[in-house]
Amino acid sequence: MLSAGPSGLADWPRPFVFRAAHLDGCTVPPGATFHFDLNLFDVKRPALDPFITAFAQLALEGLGPGRGRAILASVSLLNGCADAPQVIYDGASRLLDHLSPLSVSLAPEPVPVDRVRVRFVTPTELKSDRHLAASPEFAVLVGRIRDRLSTLRELYALEPLEIDFRGLALRAAKVSMTRCQLHRRNITRRSSKTGQFHSIGGFLGEAEYEGDLAEFVPYLRAAKWTGVGRQTVWGKGEIDVEVLSLPASGAQSRPARSGQGR
Repeated sequence: MLSAGPSGLADWPRPFVFRAAHLDGCTVPPGATFHFDLNLFDVKRPALDPFITAFAQLALEGLGPGRGRAILASVSLLNGCADAPQVIYDGASRLLDHLSPLSVSLAPEPVPVDRVRVRFVTPTELKSDRHLAASPEFAVLVGRIRDRLSTLRELYALEPLEIDFRGLALRAAKVSMTRCQLHRRNITRRSSKTGQFHSIGGFLGEAEYEGDLAEFVPYLRAAKWTGVGRQTVWGKGEIDVEVLSLPASGAQSRPARSGQGR
């Protein structure tokens, strides 16, 4: 049982998400390479080896509508910076035995932030009061990010996330959405096992917010890794955040982006 905090969980959220939107609609010719990303959150029971085994077998059995066969050539580790990926599996053997998890700080920004732009990179659906939200109002967006981070940490990390749920929600409600340009993308997937179709669509686009945002920017950055909203394990709910303005202290405005895990 989960302790007080997020509620309404029928199943535990999976401790990973896939990032493969760049492959949508792609045809990979024979001999060519492709990649996808996997963000893994379970630090209690790291399970990289089973993933390597599963992906290697899946590649041999076939991927995509035509079940084209492939070979798992390598697995690399990204650290969230611009550093070159570190190869941890070369297609035949594991090269590193110990992997240090990447830590993402949720400490407020050290300087005031009053305006941000959030880009919804992959289809996103947010629930509010048990219904799908028509637009990503800031309180709803931050509430779903807060719940997801708290639940993942409680289930798969070392200890629960100690935050003031109510206080965070009240402060998020004071942030205004000043611009919203979204469009709906309707996508379905067909289960090869059951033959059933599942909707994996949602809204894409961007929204801008104004208010006292310094404490929320780290949460938005963390959601780049975890996703937010429904069906994140399938790659939905990936967001990117850009800080649009900083206080008049001589500092230049610049994008504040997080990397992807692989």
